[in-house]
Amino acid sequence: MAMLCSRTALRRLQPICVSQLKVAEGLTSSTPREMSTLPRVYVTRQIPPEGLKILRESGKVQFELWDSDDISVPRKELLQRVRGVDGLLCVLTEKIDAELLDAAGPNLKVLSTMSVGFDHLSLDQLKKRGIRVGYTPEVLTDSVAELTVALLLTTSRRLVEATHEAKTGGWGTWRTLWLCGYELANSTVGILGLGRIGVAIAERLAPFKVKKFIYTDVAPRPELASIINAEYVSFDELAKQSDFLAVCCALTPETKEICNKNLFSKMKNTSIFINTSRGGVVNQEDLYQALSTGQIAAAGLDVTVPEPLPTNHPLFTLKNCVILPHIASASYTTRNAMSALAANNLLLGLQGEPMIKELKL
Repeated sequence: MAMLCSRTALRRLQPICVSQLKVAEGLTSSTPREMSTLPRVYVTRQIPPEGLKILRESGKVQFELWDSDDISVPRKELLQRVRGVDGLLCVLTEKIDAELLDAAGPNLKVLSTMSVGFDHLSLDQLKKRGIRVGYTPEVLTDSVAELTVALLLTTSRRLVEATHEAKTGGWGTWRTLWLCGYELANSTVGILGLGRIGVAIAERLAPFKVKKFIYTDVAPRPELASIINAEYVSFDELAKQSDFLAVCCALTPETKEICNKNLFSKMKNTSIFINTSRGGVVNQEDLYQALSTGQIAAAGLDVTVPEPLPTNHPLFTLKNCVILPHIASASYTTRNAMSALAANNLLLGLQGEPMIKELKL
């Protein structure tokens, strides 16, 4: 099986500093001549204010911004705007491939993505061209873990169905088994890909009196597992034993659609499947079949393929499938921290200094 999580040093990480770096002490403005010599940067989205503030006040770059958070920059526009830039700050909706890198040209030396995932980046092309890459892991661990727990509870206790019934007149006389769901108490929670987020999820679920945590990965991860007293099991055993299965692995060629009929066929018919990692790790046709036939009890998804998922997709017809629009990191604190980290990575990279968080290509 594939590499499911990063193999970075496993330890309790200190909060990352995301405040403005003092890269331009005392420099608050630039003359036109000074501006013409500053590195040119293109920012592909109206990122949260902390990151923009850092770029503006650094005095070290001149940047152009696609000034919208509601609409992605059109591809044709993007290819035009990146020509001749020294740095690029993007989000996960932009495909950074050979075509874009060719359009940018040889001046492009630094790419900073405001995301923890990097499946939208052609890493081989970036490495080939010697372009450094910054990203934003760790700062979103808490918000993703919180959302995963919220999604798990919403799905297992059928809260979306219950709200609908209350609003539409379905709330009649009390019934013994109406809208019954599944409890966490005395359950087995499985984690597919044990990293920082998986640990954070387990830490939040432990007070619900979970009986056992199990996980699978390419190899045992004893240092992380010891934090939550989790047992390493095989992929098949994870499917068989889990009452709740949370997917926390990265999307790689090896993990693409790893959650398919092979997995679902081994799960209990009372099991709850939760995915807040990447949509591509799930075969959605197989998931639909598992849910519609009662092979598994329910699923909660924060990520899909494609995004957004078309409103006529079969998964939306199922009462036992809760789908969110990729909001796991959507807290004001986390999105500003990601923005600030992305801006600082970009500035440091352009100065030839070590980034706070840099992908080793």
